[in-house]
Amino acid sequence: MTTILSIQSSVAYGHVGNSAATFPLMRVGVEVWPVITVHFSNHTGYGAWRGPLLAASDIAEVVTGIDERGVLGRVDAVLSGYQGAEAVGAEVLRAVDLVRERNPRAVYCCDPVIGDVGRGIYVRPGIPEFMRDKVVPAAQIVTPNHFELDFLTGRTTTSVAEVLDAADALREKGPEVVLVTSTVLEGDHPEEIRMLAVTADGAWQVITPRLERNFTGSGDLTAALFLAHHLEGDDVGQAMGRTADAVYSLLKATTEAGSTELLLVQAQEQLVAPDFHFDVERLR
Repeated sequence: MTTILSIQSSVAYGHVGNSAATFPLMRVGVEVWPVITVHFSNHTGYGAWRGPLLAASDIAEVVTGIDERGVLGRVDAVLSGYQGAEAVGAEVLRAVDLVRERNPRAVYCCDPVIGDVGRGIYVRPGIPEFMRDKVVPAAQIVTPNHFELDFLTGRTTTSVAEVLDAADALREKGPEVVLVTSTVLEGDHPEEIRMLAVTADGAWQVITPRLERNFTGSGDLTAALFLAHHLEGDDVGQAMGRTADAVYSLLKATTEAGSTELLLVQAQEQLVAPDFHFDVERLR
């Protein structure tokens, strides 16, 4: 059975970070060992929240405790998302190194949370540069959105060709797989959104309808499902297509229900048997 060590935030109410990744991964048949970096009452998009930000030493203690059970060698991948401080990010990288010592075949998938189109950078100062210079080069798989891809590569991309070039430039920094989870490109239909995947072997895209609202936690869900399908043995294009089907179907159900939070439990069937399916196009 595939096993993922997921080092992310946690909330009691709602679904972001590990609270958006753990159940969906289990629902698709993956063993998940969640290590939390914060434990908040709710995600910060509400404007007010309570709860602790764990120290980097706390995260290290949990990972050490897992290692003392002699089981880290079972881990197939480490998954990380939002990193609230450089010290936490450094501890994530140490955990990745330790997992690789125990299982050299293990991969690291990083969702480089920095910002988004229309919002700009929304993480603490220093984090974007730390992501760019330290974290991304250590990952085999990265899942930036369009804004994050541009920041990480120092570019402004407005076409598919430019996005593919930027993804290639990002791969030159270390990652083998770049999944651009959403793009806003000149000339694109305003009611559609594009996801692209790029490796040394090719590039693929899938286009889905655009839902006119923001979904906190959808990026965490996307990274988790893509990693799971990729580890399952799907090629990158197929893994992206399965991810797009499930994520869109679940977001559609969330929208129709008028929910402010992802309906991970109520609409969980969408994770394994999505209502909507989209064609994946090979670009090269």
